[in-house]
Amino acid sequence: MPVKVLVVDDSGFFRRRVSEILSADPNITVVGTATNGREAIDQAMTLKPDVITMDYEMPMMDGITAVRNIMQRCPTPVLMFSSLTHEGARVTLDALDAGAVDYLPKNFDDISRNPDRVRALLCEKVHTIARSNRRFSTPTPPPAATSHAPAASPAPARPAPTPSASSGASISAAPKRKSYKLVAIGTSTGGPVALQRVLTQLPANFPSPIVLIQHMPAAFTKAFAERLDKLCRISVKEAADGDVLRPGLALLAPGGKQMMIDPRGVVKILPGDERLNYKPCVDITFGSAAKSFNDKVLAVVLTGMGADGREGARLLKQGGSQVWAQDEASCVIYGMPMAVVKANLADAVYGLDDIGRHLSEACV
Repeated sequence: MPVKVLVVDDSGFFRRRVSEILSADPNITVVGTATNGREAIDQAMTLKPDVITMDYEMPMMDGITAVRNIMQRCPTPVLMFSSLTHEGARVTLDALDAGAVDYLPKNFDDISRNPDRVRALLCEKVHTIARSNRRFSTPTPPPAATSHAPAASPAPARPAPTPSASSGASISAAPKRKSYKLVAIGTSTGGPVALQRVLTQLPANFPSPIVLIQHMPAAFTKAFAERLDKLCRISVKEAADGDVLRPGLALLAPGGKQMMIDPRGVVKILPGDERLNYKPCVDITFGSAAKSFNDKVLAVVLTGMGADGREGARLLKQGGSQVWAQDEASCVIYGMPMAVVKANLADAVYGLDDIGRHLSEACV
């Protein structure tokens, strides 16, 4: 069955181009279009699409408000279009909190200069999120405020898999306590929301340094780090070359570059290698951690498409480090964790809402 898509954008040109690109794929059918958020809600309820592509800036009702309403009335995977600016990053992160599954840059020049690349990327995203876990529940509210994180109102409803018999309770036993020199977390699609849910559970005095590798454009990582820093009791910042690991600090790999850690705990930020699909790449950071810290690393692979992190996890396991994977039921996309589990590299498999608690229990 073809994937049914609803295209929402106030620009007639963009609606037509997105519809043409998607319709050229024999396994995708554009079932309707909408010019604003209100129309999008009505069309979503009437047409019941498998995927919705959504713009942010529209008359009558903006995209984030529309996403929230759709998640309440007829939960559907949403792919947001966003600008590659700091403000575009903030809006996109708000949309992901509201319930969107993934995002793509809205770049008219790219459509003109690289039509084949844009076509392949857009269709791949649509097919991927159409296969995502599409059961929904209200997220766990952020933790109580501390001296670092001010009080926050409860997060809006957004997509998260409804717990199955194995979700909500850990699949693996509670972890053993150990002194780790580093906690390394890698993720992709669904990762911004997943990282928020994990990191907001950690106490301000969390005893281990943390590095975060999230597949994300260069324009987005600074805004994402700032957002996490406001929400979490630990400190979070975008990593810079020369940063030093320290307990209670999470360093987010900058988009478009690679992050490595040397044995002194000093962060190295390197140019993104065009031969690598991911910039930042989980395998690169995991591999450097394995070389620097042997058996003193706890690595966690969260939701995401593909298999980035598997080979880095293999190197960590060879050195005696621990590797955890998010369970299938709580993933938006069970790709990266599945690759680790199928390669028999996971020491434990936990539901998303258990991971933060288990990190606090495991690290001393």
